[in-house]
Formats: sequence, C-alpha cells, structure tokens
Amino acid sequence: MAQQEGKKEKISRQPMPEQAPEVRRRNFDEVPLGLSPEAARQEALRCLQCKKPSCTEGCPVSIDIPGFIKLVCEGDFTKATRKIWERNALPAVCGRVCPQESQCEGLCIVGKKGEPVAIGNLERFVADYERKHGKGELPPKAKPTGKKVAVVGSGPSGLTVAGDLVLKGHEVTIFEAFHRPGGVLVYGIPEFRLPKEIVFQEVNFLERLGVKLECNAVVGRTVSLDELFAEGYDAIYLGVGAGLPSFLNIPGENLIGIFSANEYLTRSNLMKAYRFPEYDTPIIKGKNVITLGAGNVAMDSARTALRLGADVSRIVYRRSRQEVPARAAEVHHAEQEGVEFHFLTAPTKFIGNEKGRVIGMEGLKMELGEPDESGRRRPVPIKGSEFVLDCDLVIIAVGAGANPLLTQSTEGLQLNKRGYIIADPETGKTSKKGVWAGGDIVTGSATVILAMGAGRKAADSIHKYLTWGW
Repeated sequence: MAQQEGKKEKISRQPMPEQAPEVRRRNFDEVPLGLSPEAARQEALRCLQCKKPSCTEGCPVSIDIPGFIKLVCEGDFTKATRKIWERNALPAVCGRVCPQESQCEGLCIVGKKGEPVAIGNLERFVADYERKHGKGELPPKAKPTGKKVAVVGSGPSGLTVAGDLVLKGHEVTIFEAFHRPGGVLVYGIPEFRLPKEIVFQEVNFLERLGVKLECNAVVGRTVSLDELFAEGYDAIYLGVGAGLPSFLNIPGENLIGIFSANEYLTRSNLMKAYRFPEYDTPIIKGKNVITLGAGNVAMDSARTALRLGADVSRIVYRRSRQEVPARAAEVHHAEQEGVEFHFLTAPTKFIGNEKGRVIGMEGLKMELGEPDESGRRRPVPIKGSEFVLDCDLVIIAVGAGANPLLTQSTEGLQLNKRGYIIADPETGKTSKKGVWAGGDIVTGSATVILAMGAGRKAADSIHKYLTWGW
C-alpha cells in the first residue's frame, strides 16, 4: 500500500489548459478550458483514497470526494457525477468558483509534500462530461409527500434547498425577483469565470426534477410571506442574498463615473452590456479604471474593465497582499492579464472636473498595525503620504449589505443590528415559524459553497419539520 501511495505522489498535478492572457483579456470567453478525460484520470490517480478523508471534512456540503475520484480513476464519469449529486446539485458551478485551496484541497494529504489533488478541476470535469455526453438521467426521487415549500431567491443556497427537498418528495417553487434565475451566479460572476449557460443548465436540471420557477416575483412586494402561507405553502426558505451596495462615504463619491460593483457587474453580466450592440445596456467603458477592494468581486470588476476596453485597470487595497481575500486563482489570472495592484493604499477623496466627472483619486499610504476583529492586521495611515492616481472610472467593491426588500416588510422576522436575518447556524431556523434562511442574507457576503452548505442544513431541517413538526 505504501509503495502504491508513493507512486501516486510521483504523478504531477495535471495543468489546466487556459486561454493565453494576451488573448483572453479582450474577450469574455471562459478562461480555463477544462481537463481532457486522459488528464482527469491521471489527476484522479494522485488521490490516496484516505480512510479518514480530511478533504470531505473541509467541504461545506460533505461531498464523498474519494468516492467520486475513485470512479474517475475507473473511467466511469457518469457514476462519478451521480456520486457528487448525492450531496451537491451544482457541481459545474462549484468546480469553477469554489475556493478549493482553503477548503477541500487545503486539507488534502497529498498537498503536505507537494501540490494537492485538483479536486475542483475534477468536479468540473465530471459535471461538464455529463452535460456533454450524459443521457439526461435523473437521480431517484422519494414518493410525493403532499407538502409545499417556497424558496425565495434562486442563488446558490436557494437552488441547493430546492434540489434537496424535491428529491425528498416535496413540491418546491422558487421565486426569483430578476428575469433570469441564478442570483449572484448570473448577476455577479462574469462570463469568463462562470458561463451563464452553465448556470441555466444547472437550473434546468432542477426543473427537470420537478422544481417550479417563477421569475419577476419580488417576494415582500408582490406577495408577502404570510400570503404564501395562506396560498398553501407549508414552509418557506429565504435565500435573498446581500445585494445592497456598500460605499466609502468619502468626498467626491457622487461624481459621474463612480459605480458600485453590484451595478457595474449586473449591467455587464445579467444585462449583457459586454455584448453591445446586440444588447444596448448603458455602461461606462473607462480607459483608466480603479477598483477598490481585493475580494473576488473586485477581481471580477477589474478584469471586466479590461475586457470592456480599459487601457489600465488597477486594484487598490488598504491591506497587504497577504490579506487579500480573493481566491488565489483569481488573483493569479488578474495579474497575468495585466491588472495592476496597489497594496497598502486607502482612498481619501475623489477628484472631479467641471462637468462633474471623476478624473482622479487621492490615496494615502498605509502600514499594518495590530489585528482587528477580523483577525487581520489593521491598516494604519502614514502621515504625509498622500498621492493622486488618475482615473476616469472607479468601481467600489468593498462588500455589500443585507437586501432590505423582504426583511423590512415581514413581521416576526428577527434581524441583527446590520439588517441580516438571525437564523440558527445548524438548522437555518428563523424567529418566524415555518421560515428558514441561509446564505449571504444571514452571514453577509461569503462564498458560493458556504451558501450551499447553509442551504443543505436548512433543507434537512425543513424536511424534519414537514415530517415531524416544528
């Protein structure tokens, strides 16, 4: 056994083919091109098939990772997909956008002496293989229970709840405020990182399972939660996200040419501004762009600006590179494409011209002090270090707040001081009977897979409630 493991460790991690940086920085096609079946099987051979797989412990939805990888080794890609579906209804999405380096791959034993098994790339491979070559078979469903569940929001947590509960035999309807389903997967994440067709095919998979979908339905405005209960729904899950833009409240922030990342990415992604003139969605295409922040949303914004024609695209972040919260792959891709990084820099004001348009940003150099409540070292201003960066477009990507449309119109739903729904972290139960919540509307802005993990726990709790009562 030890000899076999040694051989497996000698197999190098299979590289993911990608578009060349100089080509992709001017198109919206997906950057990674996917593994071949041969490369996928080689990569799968690197897995040690641990008896106590720490990778599974690091997965928020507890996928049987060694189980699906073993099936990839054997070349049974269809069964590998089925194995993932046992815990995750959105493998093509998760394989593309999950922060594997800090979760499953971060705990991989192979990674102790070298590079970890490329779990995310393998998950993406089997999902894509099934989409292209599968026969459209569906996983088995339990007998109908006669119970009805309303899921508000079709982002990752809502889709997870819907997929889990429909398999358990419940009747599920998703209510989505926008005209297309997918939530942050479609309005927030750009085409070059997550093609929208992938999302829509994952949603179609749920519809084929029996999930009903109602778009252009703003729950909290067109219908209340109490009215949904009156219509016969037995339980409601709230996965409405954290879509309220956050701003800096510094001088000049109202100048023309300053966007929240929410608006900028929604115009480009959901409203397809990047496909002008086929879609005539207004969007400012700056030539000298500054993006404030260093999370995945900031990387998406800065890379989108390049693709919309920017000559210079800069990331300005008040902490150092070590504190950057974005996925390592997104930072790497941004650097390859020519995005410039200005670390330990904080904006102090925006400068406009006589027409009220932004033409520059005054910044201040920072140094790191003691850790703050987040555990990261707090940035401290360096006196007299002010300087100016020219720009004609600024994108503010410093987080988002709780979506207030539903929460402010619902009685009996307890919120915290920041406007997020208070829910039991293990079950998703809220203070209102029959109502669960999860994802960003509970935790604040987080990752797709953490939202899905919250959805999985809530679905289990809802099923128990529909079976045994509150």
